[in-house]
Amino acid sequence: PVSVGMSLDIASIDTISEINMDYTATIFLRQRWTDERLCFDGNKSLSLDGRLVEMLWVPDTFIVDSKKSFLHDITVENRLIRIYPNGTVLYALRITTTVACSMDLTKYPMDKQTCTLQLESCKT
Repeated sequence: PVSVGMSLDIASIDTISEINMDYTATIFLRQRWTDERLCFDGNKSLSLDGRLVEMLWVPDTFIVDSKKSFLHDITVENRLIRIYPNGTVLYALRITTTVACSMDLTKYPMDKQTCTLQLESCKT
């Protein structure tokens, strides 16, 4: 198994819809793992074009309860791949996602809602 570290920053919460019971957020997702096959000599990291991601193994990470999501691609896909000499890979994405959130509005307008943002990975 490959151990993958993750960090997530919420850049913005764009909309909250009590009618659709969802919210839309833009996030920065960073994942880091080590692949010994990518080790190289040197002391500087390599930043690769995001289009090369098709040639590398990347975790199959998905957002639980996502209704729709998209990767930003203006002017190029907003993906970063950085490989370090020891084979560590940093993979970063900018994603906008709409996520389901069951809201209890019985105490509206004095209610308080808690919506989660969960990430999981498929095992293959």
